[in-house]
Amino acid sequence: MLVEDIMTQKDKLITLPQVATIREALIKMKSENVKSIIIEKSQINGAYGLITYKNILQSIVAEDGDIDLLNIYDIANIPALSVSRKLDIKYASKMMIQNSIKRLLVVDNNELYGILTMSDIIDVLMEEIK
Repeated sequence: MLVEDIMTQKDKLITLPQVATIREALIKMKSENVKSIIIEKSQINGAYGLITYKNILQSIVAEDGDIDLLNIYDIANIPALSVSRKLDIKYASKMMIQNSIKRLLVVDNNELYGILTMSDIIDVLMEEIK
């Protein structure tokens, strides 16, 4: 099975520009009920990023950061780890485990196509068990 078969498609993803504040990201995460937001490229040859609750906790709570002064670019993982749509999910799973991450962006030719999460992979496994 390929990543493209189970990933969440681009049109269902929440994105923000790199200059958005952490407050804006938190409001968006809460209103959309998501645990991560994709950070848009700042230029055509730039890289996509990813911000999660973990990034926010590290910068705001643990390091006494200000949610109105920090931009998401300051704390996001840019570039975010990514895989191709045509990759077998077993390799994507290995990548997640080796890097202790729960999400991978799906990018081909530097264009975003979706996101693959551990939950996506587990859902497939659960379906196979039934």
